Amino acid sequence: MLSADDFAAIHLTIKLAATTTVILLMFATPLAWWLARSHGWWAKVIGAVVTLPLVLPPTVIGFYLLITLGPQGSLGQLTQALGLGLLPFTFWGLVLASMIYSLPFAVQPLQQAFAAIGERPLEVAATLRASPRDTFFSVVLPLARPGIITAAVMSFAHTVGEFGVVLMIGGNIPHETRVVSVQIYDHVEALQYTQAHALALTMLVFSFIVLLALHILNKPVRTI
Repeated sequence: MLSADDFAAIHLTIKLAATTTVILLMFATPLAWWLARSHGWWAKVIGAVVTLPLVLPPTVIGFYLLITLGPQGSLGQLTQALGLGLLPFTFWGLVLASMIYSLPFAVQPLQQAFAAIGERPLEVAATLRASPRDTFFSVVLPLARPGIITAAVMSFAHTVGEFGVVLMIGGNIPHETRVVSVQIYDHVEALQYTQAHALALTMLVFSFIVLLALHILNKPVRTI
């Protein structure tokens, strides 16, 4: 039922979601820790910026990214100066756009998990003369495991379901930037409802399995 183009779109979508999730967690973890521990007005400003993708239409984010990453944009000129070329309509352009669009889905679960730990485990680690680095890796991250799993799963699933941002930044290039959501849109535009149904049902089942795994794996962690 699924065509070669459908499988290519599925492969590209999973590759994009996995790459985005790994890089995003590396960036979101220290940011969420800082937001959970800071109470100044700068933390509120950064927190609002992180939350913006939840309320902005994807086309707005995609439009400004397209301008910023374009030949006249600041990031576009920077990537050209670094010899990376222009990112729009490339896989790495999709990764950057997906990271920005999925940022709140990674930061917020991590921030809530870090805030829920409280001060007591950190004070106990300090009395044992653990360094801040040892405390973070040996105490904070294990206790924040449910939040880390939730952030990873939500970032992955949200990236899989993107449409507006990836269409504006990646376009619709077969085997290069055409992800599943765009492939389904193409099938519908061509009145190929059977193919669209098969691909959409595949992604529906996949999303259900991912969320079911989240509920099974995400057991609460006891604090000290």
